[in-house]
Amino acid sequence: MTGDEIADCYRGYIACLNGRRWADLERFVDDEVHYNGQFVGLAGYRQMLDGDVRAIPDLQFNIGLLIVEPPHVAAQLRFDCTPTGELFGFAVNGKRVVFTENVFYEFLEGKIRNVWSVIDKKAVGDQL
Repeated sequence: MTGDEIADCYRGYIACLNGRRWADLERFVDDEVHYNGQFVGLAGYRQMLDGDVRAIPDLQFNIGLLIVEPPHVAAQLRFDCTPTGELFGFAVNGKRVVFTENVFYEFLEGKIRNVWSVIDKKAVGDQL
């Protein structure tokens, strides 16, 4: 895939997440996907995302920065949301928080195969 093709695919993936179109996730994510070095598989990845949405009903993935160097993508995702209950060990309980995630992807045969994520959890704690 070219850089433009990967960028378009990634934007489609983000639209899939924001639309909660879990059945379409297999179009973007490989069956053998790994998350932070651990095999989770497509079913585990979908379960993780579903859990995120249950904890943060208004969760929207907003691309703040996107860098593509095939087969890799580096993105800064921005979140402005109101989690219910606890988030990253902090009792948020419906308070609005803003934070970022720096996430790196490796594409294989047109799909996301590896994901490495670093979330700015301190930003959440600082807002509480």
